[in-house]
Amino acid sequence: MTRLGARPTFELCGKHGMKHAENRSRRSAGHPSQRQLRVGELIRHAVSQVLERGEVHDPEIAGKSITVTEVRMSPDLRVATAYVMPLGGEDGGAVVEALGRVAPFLRRRIGGVVALKFLPELRFVADETFDHASRIDELLRDSRREDGGGDGP
Repeated sequence: MTRLGARPTFELCGKHGMKHAENRSRRSAGHPSQRQLRVGELIRHAVSQVLERGEVHDPEIAGKSITVTEVRMSPDLRVATAYVMPLGGEDGGAVVEALGRVAPFLRRRIGGVVALKFLPELRFVADETFDHASRIDELLRDSRREDGGGDGP
């Protein structure tokens, strides 16, 4: 029995009981597990290789260099969300739509490379982190000019 306001106690079950309790609480806070991160990287490499080799025959993708910046896995590893960006950042919506059309083909191709019990459903999203970063850079430059600090590096 704990007193009101007292800190909760953890029972140590075995050698790593406390560590596992901390990991469970961290994962429930929205952080991906090590397995999610590892599988996401494997999927990212496999999709990148298929796109790099030009194995996808879609007119919207053909001849374009597409970067797979990140793959986030669902907790059950059934859904992989790939963040992609074409070189130069132009026509991102059309590229995402085309990748969505060829997702079943890509799923079969990565099935031969990645050994998982279940192949994840592939979803593609345009990566906007570079747009956000350039917008922040622009705002910082504008604030320096207003302060009279010049343009800087």
